[in-house]
Amino acid sequence: MIKIIFAIILLSIAILSFFMSIRSFMQKGFLFNNAYIYASKKERESMNLKPYYHQSAIVFLIIGNIFSLNAISILLNASWITYIVISLTISAVIYAIISSIIIEKNK
Repeated sequence: MIKIIFAIILLSIAILSFFMSIRSFMQKGFLFNNAYIYASKKERESMNLKPYYHQSAIVFLIIGNIFSLNAISILLNASWITYIVISLTISAVIYAIISSIIIEKNK
């Protein structure tokens, strides 16, 4: 019973992440990106937000997949899925770093 409740919580977080990803791909809503959040109001007015929305959308998509796979792993008792989750997590971090560097170079 606890496994099912925990899987439901993980799937709920995954659905929220997918929703945030879709909104970011549409360039709507608040931009959950450190470069935007920490920028001053003057900098925000002159920023090209498209690459930041795109970066956030891809990261939220990967996060949604991570939470979905964790829920599936719990429900199916398939520990091998953990290796996929670890590789997705590492790829999300690498993507965030590399895309941040590319965005800064293109300014």
